[in-house]
Amino acid sequence: MKLEREFYLRDGLTVARELIGKKLVTNLPEGLTSGIIIETEAYMGAIDAASHAYRGKTERTKIFYNAGGFVYVYLIYGMYLCTNVVSNVANVPEAVLIRALKPVNGIELMKSRRNKKNLRELCSGPGKLSQALGITKNFYGADLCSDEIFIETAEDLCVEATKRINVEYAGEAANYLWRFVAKDNNFLSV
Repeated sequence: MKLEREFYLRDGLTVARELIGKKLVTNLPEGLTSGIIIETEAYMGAIDAASHAYRGKTERTKIFYNAGGFVYVYLIYGMYLCTNVVSNVANVPEAVLIRALKPVNGIELMKSRRNKKNLRELCSGPGKLSQALGITKNFYGADLCSDEIFIETAEDLCVEATKRINVEYAGEAANYLWRFVAKDNNFLSV
């Protein structure tokens, strides 16, 4: 069952934790692909030095200021696209980075897109999962209540919180336990 807008209209920490065990789906002309979300990170806007919205609204971050349920895609290191879920109400800039998936549907298409054969390597990182699911820059601002990209209910998983990855620059925010993972899962990011 596809998640409704109300799911996303809550604070980013709640959404990040509750996305664990949900299924991210892309339904594109070349085929349907999906994976169970097993790793997320919350980014909490003006109170979070690791958030792209920390310093305010820019052309890049304007989607953060929408009501929840839209996609924020950005390029990192000049080569990897990261897929985020905008959360909370309009003008409260929060988002959730999807860090890893356990592949479920369209595995052969994912392998082709990633040029990888190992199932574990398909979606074990934010850039990897974006490529495997066919998510491009054109998904910036996409509605998660659409038929092209959406999230649906799937599994109940045991969740644990840890520090986020690669945010050492963010001072004390680097120590916040705002990364959520499915406990004992072999598909976490590497």
